[in-house]
Amino acid sequence: MGRPTKPSSSWPRSLLWAHLCSILFPNTAKNFVAEKIAHIPKPEASLDGVSFKSMSRDSITLHSNVNISSPYDHRLPICDVTYTLKCAGKVVASGTLPDPGWIAANGDTKLEIPAKVPYDFLISIVQDVGRDWDIDYVLEVGLTIDLPIVGNFTIPLSTSGEFKLPTLKDMF
Repeated sequence: MGRPTKPSSSWPRSLLWAHLCSILFPNTAKNFVAEKIAHIPKPEASLDGVSFKSMSRDSITLHSNVNISSPYDHRLPICDVTYTLKCAGKVVASGTLPDPGWIAANGDTKLEIPAKVPYDFLISIVQDVGRDWDIDYVLEVGLTIDLPIVGNFTIPLSTSGEFKLPTLKDMF
């Protein structure tokens, strides 16, 4: 009998070695990838406070701005923006802004988040209003961005404070 022949493989030797290591040491491979992804620069975002924008026959519209800065030299797609506005511990408005646009390359982008609040809800929290027409709020926003290599990445944002309801003087 002769010497056994080496089986042929269509995989390069380095890929076979990497595959073997990932089988033998799965946590090491996962940690290596997680560490590399953690150090990839990511866009940063901040959230402005909520303010009064307009009113209609059945609701008022409040808004806030998300300010996003990108470290990349190419623009990035924003997948969606989810928001929840709470007043007096109750959800006043929530929703999703699908495909709101792009983050500018090496620059800043501002997105407006509008929220319609029906008057009947405002009447239900009138005890929180008081004499100065202030309402306490919490705004939670999830900004989902499609990052190269990483995939969809959500930046959670939150702000709280109080906004003033419009008075008759503000309407006219």
